[in-house]
Amino acid sequence: MENNNKEKFLQLYRTLITREGAEELLAYLLSPASDFFTAPASTRFHNAYEGGLLAHSINVYECLRDYLARDTVREQYGLTYSDETIAIVSLLHDLCKVNVYKVSSRNVKDPVTGQWRAVPYYEYEDKLPYGHGEKSVYIISGYMKLSREEAFAIRYHMGFSNEDDPRNVGAAFEQFPLALALSIADTEATYFVEGKEQK
Repeated sequence: MENNNKEKFLQLYRTLITREGAEELLAYLLSPASDFFTAPASTRFHNAYEGGLLAHSINVYECLRDYLARDTVREQYGLTYSDETIAIVSLLHDLCKVNVYKVSSRNVKDPVTGQWRAVPYYEYEDKLPYGHGEKSVYIISGYMKLSREEAFAIRYHMGFSNEDDPRNVGAAFEQFPLALALSIADTEATYFVEGKEQK
């Protein structure tokens, strides 16, 4: 599955994201300096497995693309974005999670045998503690220019579940509807697509 996801991500990225700096950003993601293609998406919640971040990024892309294709969203809400913008904000929204999860182990008592055994798990260790969405914006902006709406969408993709002042989240959603759309897609991917995968 991981190789299929990597191929799918690379095909989407290379086909849809063509602005200046995109190749350099992809080179970084593919380099030994980045664990983007093998990192989990979380320590123990959604996609807490090797390659989980990659799978989550693709899931968010598909959820956002499908949401923005709805007649109501296009005609009534007036939301239309380029394929490149949709790919950038969804595929790259969680770059803040690159290089922050480390494999460790802990002892767990087997409920049947009563024997202790070492089991692997992920620890979170962020050496660039720059926040969540804002850190993704910061990393991307080091390689390519984002539009203001793209930057706000990535910054506020956690919506009201983050520690932000709710007034800022609401204002961002009002001024930059792509932020709300990305938050909806991220939530759908996390709780419906990935929630079902793990049951």
